[in-house]
Amino acid sequence: MAENFPQIFDTRSFRINIDEAFNWIVANYGEPLEILFLPVLKMLIVMEKFLQWLPWYVVLIALSGLTYLACRSWKATLGTAVMMFLIGVIGIWDPAMSTIALMLTSTLLAVLVGVPVGVIMSRSNTMQSITLPVLDIMQTMPIFVYLIPFVMLFGPGKIPALLATIVFAIPPVIRLTNLGIRQVDAEVIEGVTSFGATPRQRLMTAQIPLAMPTIMAGINQTTMMALSMVVIASMIGAGGLGYQVLQGIQRLEVSRGLLAGLGIVFLAIIFDRIAQAYGRRMQQHLHMGS
Repeated sequence: MAENFPQIFDTRSFRINIDEAFNWIVANYGEPLEILFLPVLKMLIVMEKFLQWLPWYVVLIALSGLTYLACRSWKATLGTAVMMFLIGVIGIWDPAMSTIALMLTSTLLAVLVGVPVGVIMSRSNTMQSITLPVLDIMQTMPIFVYLIPFVMLFGPGKIPALLATIVFAIPPVIRLTNLGIRQVDAEVIEGVTSFGATPRQRLMTAQIPLAMPTIMAGINQTTMMALSMVVIASMIGAGGLGYQVLQGIQRLEVSRGLLAGLGIVFLAIIFDRIAQAYGRRMQQHLHMGS
């Protein structure tokens, strides 16, 4: 029989202390945190109800038009229209709108938080050395681990699903914002500085515009990661297509899971195509300008 690893410290007591500390946080700050995030919940619900209220053809035309503006391709536009039409044909339109609302809300909040953090990282090597290991942990930690603290704080529902999605999806936009700004040509920065630009002016007029293609790649990855989280988030009340997949697992209904999975794939293709095409056009625009 193999010899057990020696017990260096009492892991059981360590886990108990962590659980008790978090229980104390839940008991003392759970309600204030829930009130704090109430506007976010309202924003998500309003967006979800608005998308479900809109006639299906309006959403189809809007997404098709957005695809054309990004891609300048009638084939891509027709593909988006066909995929959105198929989502309605197979009877998952309302869950798809719920999924789009969760994805757009989480992506928007991730970008609003992630881009400033990436900018701060680009300005400080110390900040970068501290933040990168945290991002590594966030990207490699099993997804289910994110659900535990949020469910304890807020209970099952849309808020923990949204926050878990943001935490899971935010690392790419932080990383690529930092990378994009750091890769801006030093000669460009020197030229802008020689004209008397302040650090803020350098950031807004040179660094962010030149780093925008890289930042858009980060936003694209964040969008895809948010969409990939919908099935997991459905386990704690997110709803949408993920809940349809979950029901398919619980009821052993292959058809339900397959159709919902196709809907998720269609949405992923549409939004990935839009984000990538926009990033490519922005890159070409910058090359033409230079």
